[in-house]
Amino acid sequence: MNTIAHRFTFLLLLNPRFLPSPRSFRGVSKIGFEQGRRRIGGGFGKKMARSLEKCNGVMNVETSSNKLGVVRTATEAHAEEAIEALKDGKVIAVPTDTLYGFACDACSVEAVNRIYEIKGRKHTSPLAICVGDVSGIKRFAITDHLPHGLLDCLLPGPVTVVLRRGEASILEKSLNPGLDSIGVRVPDCNFIRIIAHGSGSALALTSANLSGQPSSVCIKDFENLWEHCAYVYDGGVLPSGRAGSTVVELIEPGKYKILRAGSAKEETVAILERHSLVEYDGTMAT
Repeated sequence: MNTIAHRFTFLLLLNPRFLPSPRSFRGVSKIGFEQGRRRIGGGFGKKMARSLEKCNGVMNVETSSNKLGVVRTATEAHAEEAIEALKDGKVIAVPTDTLYGFACDACSVEAVNRIYEIKGRKHTSPLAICVGDVSGIKRFAITDHLPHGLLDCLLPGPVTVVLRRGEASILEKSLNPGLDSIGVRVPDCNFIRIIAHGSGSALALTSANLSGQPSSVCIKDFENLWEHCAYVYDGGVLPSGRAGSTVVELIEPGKYKILRAGSAKEETVAILERHSLVEYDGTMAT
């Protein structure tokens, strides 16, 4: 029996199917996600702290990719896998610079509907989009009326800018039907920006939680929803609290309106006013 056992073990080691892939070790020593070094607009003096903590003992478990709810570390080594999942119309969970979010291809009607189903969210509640860089925003929304350099000062960072979509927007009309505006994010988080850029589209993005429930700052917070995602990318505990991004409407030339204070209102207002925008208190276009 011992001879047979030793021979079986030897054969297992020779079989490449049973050897760990070098890819599985890539980035293991890094934190779950990397934030861009650039401070938002130079006006956000407090740099986002990085966190190596795990929420309630959750570890970065690398599980089999033949089922939903697979947990991966949010590192560049897993970016291509995430991009392919998005292109296949699947929903993934990702860290941002504020909260964990559910993301999918914003131009996939089925995937967008899936996000609404997962969250138990009414279709009358709009979704924001995420793009890889500031220069990509003009593909999806009108930016010509904004002061030069404003978006580069606000983004990347914990800010959602609400802009008019316009006729030239390549977004599907089925995304947020009835609204001619769209909230746009460029998070200060390399992982989500890499996959947004690699997808060739915009990502529909919303917080990873059931509608009406507290937002998630670690993957343990929404563990009950992992099974609905193709992949869950673990970036550790996010340090910004549960306030989410600051949402500012920039539809009217020369004016702004804070729709949600979020985690960066003070810094956002300072940047807006430095670019000579004034606050508008009335009801603006939707």
